[in-house]
Amino acid sequence: MTERTVLIVDDDSDIREIVQFALEMQPGWKVVGEQAGENAVERAVAVRPDVILLDVNLEGMDGPATLGALRADDRTAGIPVLFLTANNRPADVDRLQALGANGVLAKPFDPLALGSQVSRAMHWPE
Repeated sequence: MTERTVLIVDDDSDIREIVQFALEMQPGWKVVGEQAGENAVERAVAVRPDVILLDVNLEGMDGPATLGALRADDRTAGIPVLFLTANNRPADVDRLQALGANGVLAKPFDPLALGSQVSRAMHWPE
């Protein structure tokens, strides 16, 4: 069993709860939630996640700005980031990946399929 830690950064507590429930169904996976982009870097340093799921439309510091802060900090620059967003038109996906995201997952999502989607996006064995 491979242990994985996922950090979900989303200002919607319901989404954080659903993601946690969905991903913790995967054996060995642990999910930690963060509400604000402003706190994402320090939370990532503390948690050392294998991947960060990041909402685009956060209040305050939005997802792209949060990604920029993560990439600018040597302690978090190498942590993979997947955007979790309803902005998933091809042009949006291209823009987010050009910012340095490792992938984009669509909202709404199927909670039962989310673990597989994350694994595929990260090229992890399922």
